[in-house]
Amino acid sequence: MTNRHYYTLNQYRNGKENQRKERILFNSRKEVEVNGNGTQGYLVKEGRNTGKTLGHRSTKHNNNW
Repeated sequence: MTNRHYYTLNQYRNGKENQRKERILFNSRKEVEVNGNGTQGYLVKEGRNTGKTLGHRSTKHNNNW
């Protein structure tokens, strides 16, 4: 009977620990600036690609006669 309780409590503890770690990771991530300065992508701020826009969105129109 103690093994059953041990397993249940262990699962509960591991679940709570995982939830806490996920919450810490979620709160510590930084927001990226999308659509800042009129761009449609993400502007790289550091590194060797500084100033480049990544993931620029464009749509192809098929309404040209």
